[in-house]
Amino acid sequence: MILAHKIALDPNDVQETYFRKAAGIARFAYNWALVEWQRQYKAWKADPTGSKPSDPALRKQLNAIKGDQFPWMLEVTKNAPQMAIMQLGQVFKNFFTGTAEYPPFKKKGQLDSFTLTNDPFTVKGHTVHIPKLGGVRMHESLRFAGKVLDGTISRTAERGFLSVTVEMPDPPRIHRESQAVGGVDWGVAALARLRRLSKQFSRQREAAKVRAGLQPGEPIPKGMHVPWSENMQKTQRRIARLHAQIANIRANALHQLTTMLVERFDVIAIADLHVVGMLKNHPLARAIADRDFGEFRRQLKYKAAQRGKTVAVVNRWYPSSKTCSSCGYTVPKMPLSVREWTCPDCGAQHDRDVNAAINLRKVAESSMDGCPSPSA
Repeated sequence: MILAHKIALDPNDVQETYFRKAAGIARFAYNWALVEWQRQYKAWKADPTGSKPSDPALRKQLNAIKGDQFPWMLEVTKNAPQMAIMQLGQVFKNFFTGTAEYPPFKKKGQLDSFTLTNDPFTVKGHTVHIPKLGGVRMHESLRFAGKVLDGTISRTAERGFLSVTVEMPDPPRIHRESQAVGGVDWGVAALARLRRLSKQFSRQREAAKVRAGLQPGEPIPKGMHVPWSENMQKTQRRIARLHAQIANIRANALHQLTTMLVERFDVIAIADLHVVGMLKNHPLARAIADRDFGEFRRQLKYKAAQRGKTVAVVNRWYPSSKTCSSCGYTVPKMPLSVREWTCPDCGAQHDRDVNAAINLRKVAESSMDGCPSPSA
């Protein structure tokens, strides 16, 4: 079992500068390798007797020239550029198998990060030791005991984080004559918004465009630079911090919920929602994206595996919401706006989400008994 643990860092000014430099070198190496990959692939298409590009070959190529052409790369750990090229290789692998888009170039300030392998860095207590830098204080110690595989240092709203990947032994499966079974339905609820600050930033941006000689509402011409005022920069930083704060609150609530579920139940049934399709429903897209169903399912599955529990994924076409959990009658149609309904066959009163969860629980119970279920 492989798990990742994200920990906040508390670097000093020198360490912060190192992080920025290492992330910049990783970004440069990634973009350099992408250009080389495109060039070499085009040459291979013209002459198939040559070699196709690969991340091992590109890493070797960069090592041969960086001392002369890019000596500033030697100021940080060699992992920063090497792992960036390995990650590009994985993206291309996913692209050729049809599971990812063609890799774009990386831009400064967008997901800045660099990755370290287990060999050159170590985690001890509240400190991570990084090559050519030394020890950096962590806000907590590593929770998982196992073999450390790699670590990625990133920035979110001007704060550094270390995500450590740990390999752990698989726990034994729980085998009980009587198991606690739970069903979980996805309830879409309204979440906090950033409208006030976003509107403030929009007004400041329009004012900056007017100062640059544009008309209100007029799009900025390609190639034209509109300088940001100090207030705009402050508002953007406040928005970034607020986004990070809300993301942390959501992540904490999600972790608490999934931990509670796997500790309380031995078998948990969830619906296999077609999230990509649901995101095309514009009235619901924002709430669905905020809810992060994929992350909920990911956490539930790995935490259940840690404890030897089971997560049963029910077929997305099973009508859990519109099937009466009391008598089994299925309503032909039920719009998403209907949150409560009465069964026309037996008269039972239902809350849409609670009823769906009960039906999912029954599916899990039937699968445990060896009976056919809608998840088959």
